Amino acid sequence: MTPRTIALVGMDGSGKTTQAHRLADELRAEGLNAAYRRNAGGRHWFGRVAVRLGRSDADDLLGRRPMLLVEAVLRWLAILRTLLRRALTGGTVVMDRYAFCQYASLRARGAKPAAERRARLAYRFFPRPDVTFLLDVTPETAYERIEARGYDSETMEYLAAARAAYHSLPEFADFVVIDANGTPDEVAAAIRAELARRGAPVPGRSVRGMILAGGPLVAALAVAGYQLAEAL
Repeated sequence: MTPRTIALVGMDGSGKTTQAHRLADELRAEGLNAAYRRNAGGRHWFGRVAVRLGRSDADDLLGRRPMLLVEAVLRWLAILRTLLRRALTGGTVVMDRYAFCQYASLRARGAKPAAERRARLAYRFFPRPDVTFLLDVTPETAYERIEARGYDSETMEYLAAARAAYHSLPEFADFVVIDANGTPDEVAAAIRAELARRGAPVPGRSVRGMILAGGPLVAALAVAGYQLAEAL
């Protein structure tokens, strides 16, 4: 049985979007009700706006702490939308990024531990995916891919910090780590092989409980307000 919620996470340049699109397309081609969903935090969009305005990146445009706040709130809303859609339509959802990406972003960008604790408070109402694939690449490979696509950039220092951040997360032991340094075909084959090996989905918290509770929205707004007050 194909897992109902599949998340692909990893640092920038790991191939999350490419592989998530590909996996969703392949599952649909096999006759399954599968959908691709992107749980982005808006950093790339703000980065492109920053360049047009003569700034170096999103942090330079908004400030590091305000950008982390905006990213956390936008990703929270994106995940909520994804899970609500999945609850209404059923089938399998392949998620490009999840809450773990926010925790890693906070660590890699030097946020204080209190910021991650507040983020976890807001995100804790979301159920864990049935399976989470960590696409693991070297900073050198990620840097080459980012430079090749040409619309944004990251430093080697940040990429090394981002990789270390994912490996330091308490959830790391539950990730299915995929060597994503190879070609797209090789990475896709490794993901499908792991799905075939696993068979049934890993038990997780019910999406229904998250929908029925009004607490998540209240908690997220409270956390966002607290972080905004600190950022100003």
